[in-house]
Amino acid sequence: MIVCLDSGNSRIKWGVHDGQQWLAQGAVAHAEVEQLRQLLSDWPHPVKVMLANVAGAEAGGRIREQLAPWRPAMQEVRSEHRRCGVTNQYLKPEQLGVDRWCALIGARGLSRTAAIVVMAGTATTIDTLDADGNFLGGLIVPGFDLMLRSLARETAALPFANGVYSPLPRGTDDAIVSGALEAQAGAIERAFSRLGDADAQCLLSGGNAARIGHLLVIPHSVTHNLPLEGLRQLALES
Repeated sequence: MIVCLDSGNSRIKWGVHDGQQWLAQGAVAHAEVEQLRQLLSDWPHPVKVMLANVAGAEAGGRIREQLAPWRPAMQEVRSEHRRCGVTNQYLKPEQLGVDRWCALIGARGLSRTAAIVVMAGTATTIDTLDADGNFLGGLIVPGFDLMLRSLARETAALPFANGVYSPLPRGTDDAIVSGALEAQAGAIERAFSRLGDADAQCLLSGGNAARIGHLLVIPHSVTHNLPLEGLRQLALES
């Protein structure tokens, strides 16, 4: 049994895999990290515990503290130059966010075609993977919710919008929500067009994946928890 942990900016996503399928997945907020202790009783004696952490050393320490009995089996993943069929062409491969690295590996395991790999969370990352498994580079833009918060915080007259999407908004809340979603979709579609591969697809993961996916006019699918899938594949190879 493998336990995978993806510690992001907002939440800690976890999954338990028995070698054939995911038995369970869930998430806890960093402020409620003690809830991870329940995993110790629900899923005793994992062979490996894979951790990807972009939330900082303090957050990582709290996770390890809650799961102290599993420390002998725990491996903290770092971005590398090459692993699991993916070649990292970042100028400094170790500086690629480990969540992005795991998502790329997860995407490569699911499909051997060229792909735009999107993680739509606190930030939206848009990464380009060619058919040979080369990570060519990627974009980082503020996520949908972060765009809404920044407009509310940094302007005097704009609210924290609670609107709905419209291609031609006629109200301020709708205009903000629609603009943020169009910005996300537009960046993804521009990256896809640059890839120039007729067989390419777009894989979306993260909390806003489905919301953004509704607007896309390119081949795409929503694949939940891509980093967990990447962690699972890393566990099999390590």
